[in-house]
This record gives sequence, C-alpha cells and structure tokens, in this order.
Amino acid sequence: MTPELVALTLAALLQVIQFALMAIPANIELGPGKTMSARDRSRLGGSLEDQLSDGTARLYRAMNNHFEGLILFAIACIVVTLSGQADGFTALCAWAYLLARVVYIPAYYYGLKPWRSVVWFIGFLATTFMLLATLL
Repeated sequence: MTPELVALTLAALLQVIQFALMAIPANIELGPGKTMSARDRSRLGGSLEDQLSDGTARLYRAMNNHFEGLILFAIACIVVTLSGQADGFTALCAWAYLLARVVYIPAYYYGLKPWRSVVWFIGFLATTFMLLATLL
C-alpha cells in the first residue's frame, strides 16, 4: 500500500474517532430521546447543534469539516495512486494533511484563532499540491 493510501486509511479512522468524540458528549447532553429521534426542528425546538454546549458543537463542526476535506483528500490519494505518480512529495503532502487534521480537532475545540484556520489551510494546501503533482 502506498504511503498516501495509508494516510487516507488513517484519516478515515480519524473520522471515526471524531464521530465518537462528538457523539458521546452529544448523547449525554441531549439524551437519547432527542439524538435517536427524526430530529425535526419543529419538534425539537431548533437544531440539535444549537442545543449542544459550545465545546460539543465545535466538535460537531470539526467533524463535518473533516468530512468535507476528506472527500478531496481521498480523490487526491486515489488519483496519485492509480496514476502511478506516488513519490516522496505526494507522501509528504499526505502525511501533512493527516497531521493537520489531527491538530485541527483541538485547535477548533479550544477556539484557537487564527491557528485553527492556519491548520485547516495547511491540510487544504497539501491536498491541492497532491492533485497538482499529478498534472505537472
């Protein structure tokens, strides 16, 4: 398996961890009556995110942000691997993305600004560089 696919696998497992980091406190805060319901805003009195503590809501947003970034990162890893263009540079980019996503969780949870955005941008840039490397 290429280093890029290893990093992708670990990034997917990180998503599982992020889900647990968010879901456990969300279930404790809201109770199963709300979290296991159809979550209709009209019945719940608004969105569930609005009813979470600030920290749990941040974990929710960080998890969703990773879903968005993971799509592009997965495409980059697949393109690099299937095109046979995996090299030291693309491996470095893949590991930079993964490290950025790990650091992003506490940066978002603790509201570290502007560092949260800087860390996000590093991951985004690493993914972009992987895609560009296959075209150049």
